[in-house]
Amino acid sequence: MSVVGWTNIGELCTADPSVGDGQLGVIRNAAVVAVDGRIAWVGPAAEFPDVDVSHDMGGSAVLPGFVDAHTHPVFAGDRAAEFDARMSGTNYSAGGIRTTVAATRAASDAELAANAARLAAEALRQGTTTLEAKSGYGLTVHDERRSLIAAKTVTDETTFLGAHVVPAEYADHPDDYVDLVCGPMLDACAPHATWADVFIERGAFDIDQARRILEAAKAKGLGLRVHANQLTQGEGVRLAVELGAASVDHCTHLGDDDIEALAGSATVATLVPGAEFSTRSVYAPARRLWDAGVTVAIASDCNPGSSYTTSIPLMIALAVRDMGLTPSQAVWAATAGGAASLRRDDIGVLAPGRRADLIALDAPSHVHLAYRPGVPLVRSVWRSGQSAI
Repeated sequence: MSVVGWTNIGELCTADPSVGDGQLGVIRNAAVVAVDGRIAWVGPAAEFPDVDVSHDMGGSAVLPGFVDAHTHPVFAGDRAAEFDARMSGTNYSAGGIRTTVAATRAASDAELAANAARLAAEALRQGTTTLEAKSGYGLTVHDERRSLIAAKTVTDETTFLGAHVVPAEYADHPDDYVDLVCGPMLDACAPHATWADVFIERGAFDIDQARRILEAAKAKGLGLRVHANQLTQGEGVRLAVELGAASVDHCTHLGDDDIEALAGSATVATLVPGAEFSTRSVYAPARRLWDAGVTVAIASDCNPGSSYTTSIPLMIALAVRDMGLTPSQAVWAATAGGAASLRRDDIGVLAPGRRADLIALDAPSHVHLAYRPGVPLVRSVWRSGQSAI
């Protein structure tokens, strides 16, 4: 049995309001003890028990490891030229995905796995201890399957996104591609995935196509996630709620009916401010969602086209500055909210029984994540009680 402790914590953010004060469950002058990688005790540093290994945190803030519940790290190439054009006035559309599809199809298995590992390591250095990883840049049976195998090398939270866009070779007969996704592609990919996702948007899939794909995935035993309402207001959010999706992501353009549907459901609204930042779009109405009682998560949407970043601290800063959340709400959304988006009850919170995934900031308070944007404040990271960086 291994007993590890962290003491002299100036501000412990548990993300559990029942454990400490406020939304973030804050305990000041705190300590944490983990046994065999699981948290066994949290409380005042003055009551810190004997442990095998002790870490003195020097008065810094300690938080749960970030849970990034929306990423696309399996791809090849980049789209810097597209970004440059967009910053020069070209509007963003889903069609740019096909550029990455061509590069991904041409890449080797080793190249795809290496890029995913590079991005996962980059995310870890910034405090992300759990991430979800999607396929979606292969769009053939072979390439989607190998993309998920590459994703499995960096996480167990893998998502089949064969329904990202309709590939060029099916442009004139998109329903045939939907048949492929629902049949041979799903058969090949389901054993390597936990989730299935569909991009419901102009230039991608309409509501009827999305329903077919999601129902087929659900019949295969996959959990459901949905890209919806990113570029336009449509029916995607309500379809996600109707089908019991764990998460509906983007949620940029919402009506009152969408928010009401989410508030009355267990579906999490996973917001991706990096996409709005990188495409100069309006931001999702995070505060309206929060105030309506919707469970909100914040994720990076790491992808080469519209949000090429792995930084959850940047997402927190954007959520506070441009989306109306308080620092406490934004941190909760990036930890406990992300865990809820993945329907996980073992991560995202620092409380007895949870996994000992925690990060220490080079700062006295979680507020500094928004107060000092762009500064590398994550000093140390532990996964299951073991030092990760």
